[in-house]
Amino acid sequence: MDGDGRGPGPLPRETGEVPYEGVWRFTAAAVDASVPQARHAVRDLLARQGVPVSDDLVQGLLLIVSELVTNAVRHAALLSPMLAVEVAVGAEWVRVSVEDDHPYRPTALVADHGQTGGRGLLLVREITQEAGGACDVAHTASGGKVIWAALPLKPNGSSPAGS
Repeated sequence: MDGDGRGPGPLPRETGEVPYEGVWRFTAAAVDASVPQARHAVRDLLARQGVPVSDDLVQGLLLIVSELVTNAVRHAALLSPMLAVEVAVGAEWVRVSVEDDHPYRPTALVADHGQTGGRGLLLVREITQEAGGACDVAHTASGGKVIWAALPLKPNGSSPAGS
């Protein structure tokens, strides 16, 4: 996590700047309507910045954003009426994260096929692993948490934890 407690830290060091690199952060109320709003904001940002993402990668990122924002709305809204979504793009990676002020650090539970919910973090982990990325949960300096997933822009990219 970086020193200001706002996120999981910088992307891996890249070899040179590219026009689409940057970090964007926005806040939203911890309400159901924020789920599609966050998804559309991330999709539009990637398109506007000209990030070279495949359709499959975009769909995976949008599903991750949906799951993470939904979790914040369902499980953190009482103690965290606002949440933050951050998108960080490097030359080879894109990272999405959702931060809230609730101290509970979720864990991906073993899937219970008889249960209709509770599989969001498992899905995030699966999408991330299939893409060759990494995901984690960290505490923030303010006592909340940030959940992030970093995916390579191109298949079989190097690991984000390896830099």
